[in-house]
Amino acid sequence: MPKNRPNPSALRYLWQERRTSTIGIDQSGVWRFRDLLPIVPHDRVVTLREGNTPLYEMPKSAAALGLNWLLAKHQGMNPTGSFKDTGMTAALSVAVASGFEWVACASTGNTSAAMAAYAARAGLRSMVLIPEGKIAWGKLSQAMDYGSTTIQLRTDFDGCVRVLSEIVQRAPVYLLNSVNPYRLEGQKTPAFEILEQCEWQVPHHVIVPGGNLANCSALGKGFAEMMHLGFIHRVPKISVIQAEGANPLYQSMQANGGASLEPVTANTRASAIQIGNPASWKKAVKILVSTGGWCEQVSEREIALAKAEIGAEGIGCEPASAVTLAGLKKLVADGRVGKEETAVLLLTGHTLKDSEYTIKYHLGELLTEAEMGSAEDRAQLNGLRHAPIVLDADADAVLRAIDSQARSAMPA
Repeated sequence: MPKNRPNPSALRYLWQERRTSTIGIDQSGVWRFRDLLPIVPHDRVVTLREGNTPLYEMPKSAAALGLNWLLAKHQGMNPTGSFKDTGMTAALSVAVASGFEWVACASTGNTSAAMAAYAARAGLRSMVLIPEGKIAWGKLSQAMDYGSTTIQLRTDFDGCVRVLSEIVQRAPVYLLNSVNPYRLEGQKTPAFEILEQCEWQVPHHVIVPGGNLANCSALGKGFAEMMHLGFIHRVPKISVIQAEGANPLYQSMQANGGASLEPVTANTRASAIQIGNPASWKKAVKILVSTGGWCEQVSEREIALAKAEIGAEGIGCEPASAVTLAGLKKLVADGRVGKEETAVLLLTGHTLKDSEYTIKYHLGELLTEAEMGSAEDRAQLNGLRHAPIVLDADADAVLRAIDSQARSAMPA
């Protein structure tokens, strides 16, 4: 950071002006904030015009929760369909400037897609280690399409991380997992965008999914820098939501306030957050404590329902993103998020990242009988299902089906 604080008004104007430029580094929602990125030289930047993602209003979900205003920052609208692009453009640009020929990551899907795309753009070779049978094929297909060497290991994500850590010690391979500090520099920029899109009015709450926990620490860093530089006078409360089957941070916060963390064997259909030993947990705890946020857990049924509710807004997201809405419901129910307060959900991945999950939900094949819950829970789930209707090739039959759908949608 510069010794003398910059002029916030001048920088806000500069960042907006860069959006009208035709230069790639200016069109990037990461690199147009390069004044606050400790990464040089800027002439070696690898960009796919990442960032500048939309901030959507969520009127249906807000009304259901009794909130005045609910927003969703959709990082799934990045070039490879996830928030990983913002960190990857930064870290891979450092790899290029440092002269590496090979880059690598362990991944549950989104990181591999981002790394492979940016490596291909830069002309570098890339390698992905993934846990066998524990990844959404829509994500893995991206890494393969971008030419990455993809290796499935008979272990979980944490086992892949252990193997990769040994590899980078023994070979000239640049590590691109979230422990790479330059990843966090890129991933902090959505905090700047949220403030910019809210006309520099700070939301009360930012809710993020909890997998490897880099998002929490990166956004916390971004908001803290904005306050330190005088752009804002307070930071939002940042809360982390985990799946019940992959909840080591939640267990840690409940047991000892985050003083220590016991890894778990992760098991959730929200594959992007199926991580039992998160690398960034200590940083995440610091952000939770310093901002006054919370860590919650949600069930598979709650995730599925929240994903369908987000889809009903016309937006859509991958399952891991939906934990944010599911967790917000709990925070509102017990008064931790007030009805007059503004909350921003971070949607981390595009709905097409895991289309199989969505298809199974609407066909009624996603959840087990035990997971379906009570009769009321089942009614909620069924009310948002939209399975294909199979009919004969007859216009009258189609019109009758449309009429039936219209009548069923009318209030009683």
